[in-house]
Amino acid sequence: MTKPVNRVGLMLAAALGLCVLAGEAGAATRVAVFDFELLDTSSEVDIRGPKPEEMRRLALITDEVKRRMAAAGYDIVDLAPAKARIEDATPFRNCNGCELPIARDIGANIEVIGLVQKVSNLILNINFQIRDVETGQVLRAGSADIRNNTDESWLRGVSYLVRNRLLDPPPTGKAAP
Repeated sequence: MTKPVNRVGLMLAAALGLCVLAGEAGAATRVAVFDFELLDTSSEVDIRGPKPEEMRRLALITDEVKRRMAAAGYDIVDLAPAKARIEDATPFRNCNGCELPIARDIGANIEVIGLVQKVSNLILNINFQIRDVETGQVLRAGSADIRNNTDESWLRGVSYLVRNRLLDPPPTGKAAP
């Protein structure tokens, strides 16, 4: 005589197995999120470099991208061991992929680089690019125009990009088939 199958128990076990697999897959994707850079093409450009509040905002949005990616289950790679190499290579917008070996050497599967272009104190553009560290292939890119040079507008722009471009669908480090 056979025992009746406990379908609820089987469904719960299968769901738990899928959650474990999904957790392992998410944790396996290691991400190097490089600091966002500023390209000031406005008439306010200062030869001494970016204004202190804009440097703070660059750090603010970089940290926000890291926070949101970590909350989505990605393992954010510590860039501190590569600090000198990063400083030598920046700005990344001018180096034609020189950050890829850095990301590879610190164990990342994918990298995120970003740029804020300041057209004026009212018009700014936040851009990012995700690349597969192994192949250098661009997996996804996005851009958002923002109005007003404030913490709130920068965070709103990055929030839009993360929700609608960076994490939708979740990056895996491999190009879609």
